[in-house]
Amino acid sequence: MTAPAHPNSEHPLTARAAALMDLGRHDEAKELLGRRLAEDPEDARAWARLARCHNAAEEHEEVVAATDRVLSIDPAYYDAYLVRTIALRRLQRLEESRAAAHEAIRLEPEAWQGYAVLSEALNWPQENWPLAHEAALTAVRLGPEEVGAHYAVWKTALINGHHDVRRQAVAAALRIEPDNPWAVREWADTQAYGGSGKPAEIADTYATALAASPDDRSMRRMLDGAVVMMLRGTRWLAVICLVIAAVMVDLMPAEGEERDLPVSLGQRLYVVAWFCAVWGLGAVRRYRKSRRGVRLNVWALIRRSTWVRVIVGQSAAVTLAALVIALVPWTERTVPQILFGVALVPTLLTIGAERLFLRDTRTKS
Repeated sequence: MTAPAHPNSEHPLTARAAALMDLGRHDEAKELLGRRLAEDPEDARAWARLARCHNAAEEHEEVVAATDRVLSIDPAYYDAYLVRTIALRRLQRLEESRAAAHEAIRLEPEAWQGYAVLSEALNWPQENWPLAHEAALTAVRLGPEEVGAHYAVWKTALINGHHDVRRQAVAAALRIEPDNPWAVREWADTQAYGGSGKPAEIADTYATALAASPDDRSMRRMLDGAVVMMLRGTRWLAVICLVIAAVMVDLMPAEGEERDLPVSLGQRLYVVAWFCAVWGLGAVRRYRKSRRGVRLNVWALIRRSTWVRVIVGQSAAVTLAALVIALVPWTERTVPQILFGVALVPTLLTIGAERLFLRDTRTKS
């Protein structure tokens, strides 16, 4: 959340610390700020930067102490009130948090950041939720092209149960910053849990967000989950091939209507062409269209996850059984019928057990 610039000139050490903070290297920034404050303990900007570093590390008591120093030097330092509001809110010092937010608004009444942190300060108790949402909407009115303002609306809409407003806030954030990690992840979560997105699309979305925030472990887990959903779908492609092969050989003929065996070579090759079409359109095409991060994650999951190897192994085994049924010139149906049952039954049982397990897991969570 960027605040209006402070009028004082900035020391080179403080400027370098700010650059490191932009890169997420807060520990290195702290070291530079410590050197600067050893030189000049009255540098308000350095204290304010240090408060931001503590905030990034969720060191809330240290944030309050650093902003105390800032405001003792410069009582009108706007950014200090912003970060102080957030820290006090997380320390459950709610009245002080709101007071800090109101002071920020008094100093800069046309800046959106003060209203955004005020909405954070008003998130509790519950009777303040409508006021929090109103403050967030004011932030958007003052900063319509600021992702942080739309995030404030999203957060207050979440606690107020305004699902349409949440979606609008995410859409606005993605319009402003298409690779914003929070907005991309929220959109992907909506697609995944709302059932409106395909696994390949969800995986691409999480890969996009992960590219913007590569250290986000929760997003990496989400990407892994989407890729697993993609791979689970390959078993159905294999089952489709198996059924096509069974129809060609007429494994379950009606009495007195048995097709003559062996099936001609032309028919067998025609069925194999159908297999290629099923896998080409259902898996290979999607894989090739996926982001590079998704493709790399497929192979990484196969290497490190036993269950993923089981899924891929079942897909391969069922497809192989379909190829054997389709290509061998069978003169009787007993062996292909056994192959069909051995390939199909364990796969369907695994899919069913997997679905029950996932449903129970979601119910418990």
